[in-house]
Amino acid sequence: MKTSIRVLTMAAVMAATITVAQADPSPAQYQQTVSLFRHAGRSAAFFHHSYAYAVFPTVGEGAFVVGGAGGKGGVFVGGQQAGVATLAQVSVGFQAGGKAFSEIIFFEDKRALDEFETGNFEFGADASVTAITAGADVSAGTSGAEAGASGGEKDAKTAGHYYKGMAVFTIAKGGLMYQAAIAGQKFSYKSLSEG
Repeated sequence: MKTSIRVLTMAAVMAATITVAQADPSPAQYQQTVSLFRHAGRSAAFFHHSYAYAVFPTVGEGAFVVGGAGGKGGVFVGGQQAGVATLAQVSVGFQAGGKAFSEIIFFEDKRALDEFETGNFEFGADASVTAITAGADVSAGTSGAEAGASGGEKDAKTAGHYYKGMAVFTIAKGGLMYQAAIAGQKFSYKSLSEG
């Protein structure tokens, strides 16, 4: 009985988290999220030398063995929004909990952006993410476990580099989850000029 209640509670939390992340972000949410990444460690440098970026103000993720994540975001070229993107992810394995985070993907050049804009882009198993921490944090990812601490979002310690023309950063918004990876994230894209 207790196990059934826990499973139902976890499913409700997962559904609520992903539903909130599926709402269309406002211009203010984009601006606030971009500002966080501009002032967070080495991710700031990517704004100066990237061709474009996709920003997802809220990605909701929840899991109990089978997990799911989702969020809506915008693609910006030259600081102007050029399109909208939707993120979806399904994963299976040892995982439990729920969390929300912001994500930004920097595109090194037009070729990388064009690959993302195909409408069926997916991060492979070799994809990596740099988690920006604010306060004490422990995370696990495809590159192993890490722990860190910082005085605040603007003092976050980060390291990042382009891999296959893309660099990905996340900032945790809350929640606790024993799993962190971007492998398997799938994206759909629609240009604003398409209407």
